[in-house]
Amino acid sequence: MSQASPSEPQGRPLESGAHAIAGLQGNWQRLHPLSPLVRAGRGLIAIAVILLIPGYGGRQGSSGNEFTHAGVLVVVLVVALVSWLVTRWRVETGVLRVDSGLIRRSSERFPLSQIQAIDIVRPGLARLFGLSELRIRLAGGDRKAGRLAYLASTEAEVLRARLLDMRGGVAPITSTTAERALITVPPARLFASLLLTGTGLVLELVVVALVVLAVLAPGAAAAAISAGAVWLFALLVSAFRRFNAGYHLTVADAPDGLRLRSGLIETAAETIPRGRIQAIRMTEPLAWRLLGWCRLDVDVAGQKARGRQDRNEAKAVRSLLPVGSREQAASLVATVFGDVPTERLAPPRRARWKSPLRFYFLSWGGNDRYAVTTSGRVRRVTDWVPLSKVQSVRYVEGPIQRRLRLSSIHLDTAGRNVHAVLRDRDQREARQLLRELPERGRLARQHELIAGPSYTSI
Repeated sequence: MSQASPSEPQGRPLESGAHAIAGLQGNWQRLHPLSPLVRAGRGLIAIAVILLIPGYGGRQGSSGNEFTHAGVLVVVLVVALVSWLVTRWRVETGVLRVDSGLIRRSSERFPLSQIQAIDIVRPGLARLFGLSELRIRLAGGDRKAGRLAYLASTEAEVLRARLLDMRGGVAPITSTTAERALITVPPARLFASLLLTGTGLVLELVVVALVVLAVLAPGAAAAAISAGAVWLFALLVSAFRRFNAGYHLTVADAPDGLRLRSGLIETAAETIPRGRIQAIRMTEPLAWRLLGWCRLDVDVAGQKARGRQDRNEAKAVRSLLPVGSREQAASLVATVFGDVPTERLAPPRRARWKSPLRFYFLSWGGNDRYAVTTSGRVRRVTDWVPLSKVQSVRYVEGPIQRRLRLSSIHLDTAGRNVHAVLRDRDQREARQLLRELPERGRLARQHELIAGPSYTSI
């Protein structure tokens, strides 16, 4: 981070939107003064939990240990304070500049013209102090996403609108009146779905085992809880994070893309712009299929995960429908992709010898713009991929497939998690598709250039 010259005004936190406007005028600005407390909050809570776990068995810490623990907490706070002191931001010549670092200084620049979306995230502790975090998503590449953590909530709203307004003349529509609500996930259904997932089932088995053990051998139950406290806490945290991420999730269609709002303690308001969705995946676990439930995820082109904030970003924007009916999922897919194929072709019967468990689900369908595939052994997985997003088409044959005269076609996109695979097709069909699909993709890209991204208009 380069030092500011004497002629550069050193900004101070202002109230409401004045702080944001000052930063847009080229003045250096700092984050909110309470940012160090919020940023250190998670670390302090984690340290406190770790320090409390050994005390479960009745062990008392010495005065020396208490001083050590207090010293650790002070160090965490001091590090957060120093990070706040050396971090500043401003907008200069169409670029958002964020300088940070004390020993290893960095100066990050995010071109406003490449901004795809700006999301507002409010962790629990930040909400307590009326603060918000801005996360800036850039177009393509593997560049690190930008973040301003934390700003006053009113200031964050003003700054988001102004930055979007400056990204090459694209005026943002921030009012919720411009939205058309599509789906809202009931918390009760979300909670029930978590009880039927892997983590939920493991927690239920652990609780039942501990209750039985407490009745038969109370001493052994106490020892088991003490020994597995960290593992049990990790399971609870994992389950709660999924519940918090999907709590009262609302999906709305808006002129600038799909808008997602969710959260119980940590809330997030995010936007998926048109054209960034590379594929959609619908997952139907066995227990959920009995209730007619499914999960809908999207694969979005963007940055590779670097650091905690980017992993949180990936987690927050990938789930369109944490749990819902097949009708709700079909409605969302139709809104995002439009005219997707409905008819699907099963593989040859001889594919049963190669994939006996998967054969029942295997199928694929396609039209001039989209391909859809189904697969899965115990849980059914359906993938939709726009042919305009396909970057490569691969023809794959394994030794068993060759003996059965079968082949698979892979459709690769810029996404990292979802890509369609036409598994175990007849060799002649696969070779014909290998010739046809690249041409379909070229025509689909031409259609998208003329008609625009394939969101249903509100």
